[in-house]
Amino acid sequence: MWSWIVKFFQSLSLAIVIFFIVTAVFDSPKEKALKREKEELLAQYNLLDNQINRLDKVLKDLENRDDNIYRVIFETEPIDATIRRAGSGGSNKYEEIKNMDNAEIIINTSKKLDELTKAMYIQSRSYDAIEHLAKNKMDMLASIPAILPVSLSNKAVRFSSSFGYRIHPIYKTVKLHSGMDFSGPIGTPIYATGNGKIISASTHRGYGKCIEIDHGFNYKTVYAHLDKYNVRVGQKVKRGDIIGYMGNTGRSTGPHIHYEVRKNNIPVDPINYYSSDLSAEEYDKLVWEANNNGQTMD
Repeated sequence: MWSWIVKFFQSLSLAIVIFFIVTAVFDSPKEKALKREKEELLAQYNLLDNQINRLDKVLKDLENRDDNIYRVIFETEPIDATIRRAGSGGSNKYEEIKNMDNAEIIINTSKKLDELTKAMYIQSRSYDAIEHLAKNKMDMLASIPAILPVSLSNKAVRFSSSFGYRIHPIYKTVKLHSGMDFSGPIGTPIYATGNGKIISASTHRGYGKCIEIDHGFNYKTVYAHLDKYNVRVGQKVKRGDIIGYMGNTGRSTGPHIHYEVRKNNIPVDPINYYSSDLSAEEYDKLVWEANNNGQTMD
């Protein structure tokens, strides 16, 4: 009897030992399924991590173009790297993940995704700003004075006096001639040299009938000694619009147009702004005439 009991417990002990050995060495179907699921999840995370890295590379290229090309063209400062790639939240944000299996790869991937999301938002806002700058640049290019106030294709029109200190034809003293003069027949069309708004169309002492245009971007132009107006105060004009007609009003020694460009309300030499309607040869000829002319008509 006792021998049978001893054999029973020996067999039971051996069965238990074998069970633990088998379970330690071989996985159960459920464990195999869980391991496969874990491996698939890790593979998915690795794929996601690789995709994030590729997207991050593309975004960095866009950021580089934004800072070193687009913002240079539109004369604005690049976005600081600390703003572009700032962190998103503290370490507590990933606290719940720390106790998970393979927490390190999950946390690293989550951090990369958060940083990429924020960087994409910053880049999107930057492109909005660039679009606004581009629109302003186009407006500025259309507004800055860039053509002659008269057409030199009209053989009766000629350049008569340049910007600078000259002997005044009436007072016979040296004074600053704050613009350029073009002579021609009374009634010769006068053109707006850039887009803008008429802020004055009235008679001024010395200038006679005079038009002033505010072009924005700190630029104004003045057209003096007119015979007639073709605009009214408050009217918006575009470059090339006829705003008036050449005359001989005010202190003038003959029919002509006195044309001024003012930047920040200070007269500057208009010859530096004829960029749109003169060939290189025509411009060189005008510069030569300006440097060899000492007489004004007003």
